[in-house]
Amino acid sequence: MTMETSKPNDWVGLLEQEGRGLVATLDAHPDARRLFDGTIPLEGYVHYLMQTYHYVRWSTPLLQGAGARLRRLGRHPHLADLLLQKAEEERGHERWLLSDLENLGCSVDQVRDTIPSPAVDAYTGWNCFTAWAGVPTALLGTAYILEYLSVTRATGAVERLLQVSPIPNIRKAVTFLRSHGSLDEDHVAELTSLLRTLTDVEDQAAVVLSARTTRAVYPGFFRDL
Repeated sequence: MTMETSKPNDWVGLLEQEGRGLVATLDAHPDARRLFDGTIPLEGYVHYLMQTYHYVRWSTPLLQGAGARLRRLGRHPHLADLLLQKAEEERGHERWLLSDLENLGCSVDQVRDTIPSPAVDAYTGWNCFTAWAGVPTALLGTAYILEYLSVTRATGAVERLLQVSPIPNIRKAVTFLRSHGSLDEDHVAELTSLLRTLTDVEDQAAVVLSARTTRAVYPGFFRDL
């Protein structure tokens, strides 16, 4: 793998480019745009939350696996600690989604019985590979993109949903979005600072590749209209 940069720390800027690219793609996607402006219909919002549940439930085991494996390999101990810290930060977030969906009339069994979309399968498959068999630091590229998106759009989406959404009981169905919008701002700054200490070119390339993979598959978490 090669890096599209000539300066040691320019590679971190590639991650922000991927984050901006994902936001632009979602701004042009019908259901994602409606989520951000608060007008997404009930069926579109339920679909998004269900697909989000199917990937978020993997967050803690993936982060734990990547952090533990990095420790076993004896590489980048500060990043191993960060991955394990993030594993704890993400613990239980799938329960926020189950609660939001229950408040929209969906039972836990209904949520768990839904089939993950091909995009979610691709996301989980890729991140399982990187965490447990590939380059474990790559998972930080996925984390960066998801946290960048939360900081950029989650809080605004909650505000608009509460202002204009016709979805019944919407005020009790924004826990996941609200929590991530408020939590992830500091996470992005912390992650950016720590990634700048990563000087191994192969690790850098793996982190950027995971960011690009997440950018590619995330729009598929919304309905294909």
